Amino acid sequence: MADKPLQTTHSESKCPTTAPPAADRNGEMSNPADLEAMASVKNLLGYIGEDPEREGLRDTPKRVIKAMMDHYKGYQENPCEYLERTFSEVEGYNELVLISDIELHSHCEHHMVPFVGKAHVGYIPNGKVVGLSKIARVVDAYAKRLQVQEKLTAQICDTIWDCLKPQGVAVILQCQHFCMCYRGVKKLGSWTTTSKLHGCFIKNEASRLELMTLLGMKRDIG
Repeated sequence: MADKPLQTTHSESKCPTTAPPAADRNGEMSNPADLEAMASVKNLLGYIGEDPEREGLRDTPKRVIKAMMDHYKGYQENPCEYLERTFSEVEGYNELVLISDIELHSHCEHHMVPFVGKAHVGYIPNGKVVGLSKIARVVDAYAKRLQVQEKLTAQICDTIWDCLKPQGVAVILQCQHFCMCYRGVKKLGSWTTTSKLHGCFIKNEASRLELMTLLGMKRDIG
């Protein structure tokens, strides 16, 4: 991987101030928005040549909408909230914290098909740390939206930078895109790697080298 990130300029974090209102997903899904969405799925089934009234497909529109509420639940979350609680009693620790191989499942905004892979997130604290699971929650909150990998990488990095105000942040994503593997050029086994750095990971070559060395050690151990 290259020493420099894809982008070195800081972009404003895209955290919403409040999560958008969620429709009522309980019971029989009688909310007008749910019914309209299910009708759209039914129309799509007919469009591809299926009979949406046959036994195996009668409940498919409902299942699809329920699945979409899980696939895209990130729209109902504010990633910044996961980083609000921090801890300062860390004995002055100010070295690299690396959370690697965070499983990532998202959907391409161009074709609405999955892309999956791993996120590696590192930061150097500036007097406070955050619970390790909260970093993974930030990854999920952005991944559970329609995405492009480059934007997803930047959103995760910018949010941690803005909210924790550490000395540096580094985010590396390695993903396989189904829109490339199973349609179009159909190149199975291809991986896309993106990175975004802030702070000392841009300014200090030794910090970048430590990050890459620890990621390499993880691969050797695994």
